[in-house]
Amino acid sequence: MHTVWKGAISFGLVHVPVKMFSATEDKDISLRMLHSVCGSPIAYVRECPVCDRKIEWDEIVKGYEYEKGRFVTFSKDELEAAAGEKSKTIQILDFVALEEIDPIYFQKTYYLSPDQAGGGAYSLLMEAMKQSGKIGIAKISIRSKSSLAAIRVLEDGCLAMETIFYPDEIRAVSQVPNLPGQVQVSDKELAMAKLLIDQLTTPFEPEKYTDDYRSAMQDLIQGKIAGEDVTVAPRQEPGRVLDLMAALQASLESVKTPAAIPVTDAGAGAAAASGGKRKKAASTGAAGGGKTDSAAESASANGTKKAPKPRVKKKKDAGAS
Repeated sequence: MHTVWKGAISFGLVHVPVKMFSATEDKDISLRMLHSVCGSPIAYVRECPVCDRKIEWDEIVKGYEYEKGRFVTFSKDELEAAAGEKSKTIQILDFVALEEIDPIYFQKTYYLSPDQAGGGAYSLLMEAMKQSGKIGIAKISIRSKSSLAAIRVLEDGCLAMETIFYPDEIRAVSQVPNLPGQVQVSDKELAMAKLLIDQLTTPFEPEKYTDDYRSAMQDLIQGKIAGEDVTVAPRQEPGRVLDLMAALQASLESVKTPAAIPVTDAGAGAAAASGGKRKKAASTGAAGGGKTDSAAESASANGTKKAPKPRVKKKKDAGAS
């Protein structure tokens, strides 16, 4: 099991280190919403209807709507200050009889196990509660939310904790509409109803109760998979990556052209600008000396031209002499 909380149970001067684990799990079958045309899952985005754009997390603040369209907002520091210091203690306030608590108060159940070297204190608290027949009413903070809780002993030798609602969170029965008033029932009908209840009375065996809807959905899902009655979401092409590669390729092509003719000095620049004169000088050099400069050949083979005019002129002068 995954530890959801770690702290200690405190009652009087007794301190019991414990770990908390969720005693229940949600087995509801979760269904996704798909686009009926192409089968793609529907994405929900954070958008502002006024700015008409997607909103990032760092632009979001929390607020309370005290009137329609009017909010008071809170910073992170204000919310943390209101929550107070996060206590790691399950502080038992009172011990009461379990029968005194209406089940309407119960929320979620957790298992508690001893932590570190707290086995002795854990066993002491559990045995004392078992023999007294009492349960503990405590306060605990889980995920910045303060809750009431009831700590009791399970028959399997484990402490359990149920978070319970505060009294002002329970709606009054008077708010329920259409409740019948004082209605007279006949003694004969009442006797038959009680007889029917007696016939249906049995020990509680939770394992015999199953979720029929979940079982039917699982059978339906497996049948569709076996019959290949499935919808495959279309694969989304990584358009942004392709655009980026195209942009990089275009950038490389753009820097190749000016790099092909590097300018080293003013004379070389003039030679690179006048292609006709360069060809004429090369022809004259070949006629005069019958040889070409090896450095020029190497530069030509590599696709670059390094100031050819001064070197050709030098060969021409040598031939004349």
